[in-house]
Amino acid sequence: MTKLVARARSEAIEKSWANVDWTSVFAALIYPAIGVAGMTGAIILGLALESLVFHWWYVPLAMTVGAVTLVVCNFGIGVLHRVWQHRSGELKWPAQILTAFNCIIAMQGRFKDWINYHSQHHRLSDKPGDPHNPHESKVWAWFGWIIFRDPNDLQRPLAMWLRDMPGVKWVDRHYNWLSLVMHLIIPALIYLAVFLAGGSILLTFLLHAAAVTARGVQFHATTLGVNVFGHLKTPAWLDWTLALLTGGEAIHDHHHEHPQSALHLPRKGLVNRVVDYNGTLLLLFEKLKWASDLKIAPQFAAQPAIARQ
Repeated sequence: MTKLVARARSEAIEKSWANVDWTSVFAALIYPAIGVAGMTGAIILGLALESLVFHWWYVPLAMTVGAVTLVVCNFGIGVLHRVWQHRSGELKWPAQILTAFNCIIAMQGRFKDWINYHSQHHRLSDKPGDPHNPHESKVWAWFGWIIFRDPNDLQRPLAMWLRDMPGVKWVDRHYNWLSLVMHLIIPALIYLAVFLAGGSILLTFLLHAAAVTARGVQFHATTLGVNVFGHLKTPAWLDWTLALLTGGEAIHDHHHEHPQSALHLPRKGLVNRVVDYNGTLLLLFEKLKWASDLKIAPQFAAQPAIARQ
């Protein structure tokens, strides 16, 4: 009897125009490039042209907007990953809406596809069939698997445990339109309002470009930090840098043993809660009664105080 051997996904998926996911190409490559070009162009034009008003504080303000955007994107992906993917707890409707909103900003695609791909990864981690196995190809694990898609993967239905969440199903059904509103119509309305109010279009454009760039940084920090470096031996400075850029998602050494953990670093400690800010958000949700039944890996749970004799 012939034994079927799974092929490496990087080889099995045909690299043809028919398999290119153009939505993912735009989210992963084109949109971040537009953001970087926009930021660079705005700063150069602002400094070079006397007709444009450019203040020194535009740059730190743009960096602040970028940092906030990066954190907001991580708040979406982190909760999606830990709660909706690995069922580390339950979310009430305010947290569900906020998470869906943040995921649209982060341009993560439909929840059904995100969760199906990640489920395949956990079943076949670092083996043939893993959607993004870095031992096959680091470039494929970084963004190749996002660009070239197997049509059969995209036909998979929404995970069973999410089907009783009307909001999740509604967002998935209308994802493209919601993304269009979030990334095109709302910015266009902001530009119009600034123009009519006599504000600085240059500053508005710089802040917009900074947000787009930061979303791209977060996107690639996640795919690199989780899909590639999370499965390889890397220096501590890189681990901590990627952890900060991903809200703790890139802290991966424990994840396949305790995938349901709502925290990726110990509960106690200021540095832990700053670096693993996705987990800190879930703890905040718990305080607000927006989340319940959070599961935490034993090594990250707060140790009980020793009872006095």
